[in-house]
Amino acid sequence: MTAGAAAVHSVPGIRLGTTAAAIRKPGRPDLVVLELARGTRAAAVFTRNRFRAAPVWVAERHLAVTAPRYLLINTGYANAGTGERGEADTLACCRALADRTETAVEAVVPFSTGVIGEPLPVERVAAGLDGALAALAEDGWDRAAEGIQTTDTRRKVASYQVRLSGGLCTLTGIAKGAGMIRPDMATMLAFVGTDAGLSQSLLDAALKRAVGRSFNRVTVDGDTSTNDACLLAATGYGPQIEGEGADLERFQAALEAVCIDLARAIAADGEGATRLIDVAVEGARDAAEAERVAFTVAESPLVKTAVAAADPNWGRILAAVGRAGIDDLDVAGVNLFVGGHPVATGGTVDPAYDEAQAAEHLRGSEVTLGIDLGRGEAAATVWTCDLTAEYVRINADYRT
Repeated sequence: MTAGAAAVHSVPGIRLGTTAAAIRKPGRPDLVVLELARGTRAAAVFTRNRFRAAPVWVAERHLAVTAPRYLLINTGYANAGTGERGEADTLACCRALADRTETAVEAVVPFSTGVIGEPLPVERVAAGLDGALAALAEDGWDRAAEGIQTTDTRRKVASYQVRLSGGLCTLTGIAKGAGMIRPDMATMLAFVGTDAGLSQSLLDAALKRAVGRSFNRVTVDGDTSTNDACLLAATGYGPQIEGEGADLERFQAALEAVCIDLARAIAADGEGATRLIDVAVEGARDAAEAERVAFTVAESPLVKTAVAAADPNWGRILAAVGRAGIDDLDVAGVNLFVGGHPVATGGTVDPAYDEAQAAEHLRGSEVTLGIDLGRGEAAATVWTCDLTAEYVRINADYRT
């Protein structure tokens, strides 16, 4: 499996077009169209927030009845909390793209992100479609990654190639998200394309597994968006994967690598963040227990602010572990590490603990907090970021 630091591989059968449609702010890219070749299969997962946005409902319905030909993504307005009008507006945008491309309305799959509760400016979206279609290109991934941003400060792109028995397979993905990030899914949109050919059942299973190990293990602030979505499109222009076996395993590993890279990029770009934090839990009795502890630590404001200050206040981490809901936890069996160095052993300070060493690790751009529960063999890693005053400023001023 190969991936270059700056290599973004085009995916045969997918073209992307991005334009600035002044949907919310003039002059910034905010409308993206993905054109998928005929015969492309798609798998998708969506937010489980009960106040799902109109485009989520429409996207699910459209994917259920026909193969997608176009993905339509707007930023600026989430089109959530907009009632019946929201669905009508979403369909109007889909229809505008379908008319221009002479395709069925159901073959257009919509996605939106931005402010909740305000109506979608359909006229501006429709007016921007000609520009997006004119810009369609196989190498449009970087520009599209910019076009789906909201409070993101950087593009999020990941691209891998893997050798299968039928030849070289490409997987490239983009994502957006910086706040309102918590699994099920995470304000996150992610789009991954591949030229592999897979059955619908294999594609669905591959995406579900990859999301479980990536996007559903990232948290910035514990809030789940109304618009979260992740879609995997397989054009079939490349190697064919016929069933279980080495090819599928290699494809799965590459897909998970793309999704994990994007998930970590989301956490690193958390609103106001200065540090990416890996919370790695091992020694749990099962994966659910490991994830519960990891998320409790990752979402602790006290832990996150300590990391922001590069303050190795390890008692905050132990306190979070202690309230993670493991009623029979033996605290004497818990060990804590910062950057791989022992901090607490048996639930109390380790004799070899070096606070200056821990503080030095916390000053880096990537921080690792390791927790061994001493109860079993299960493990899980959750990615988060530090919590700074800038997060409060961004969200206090989001609409003003």
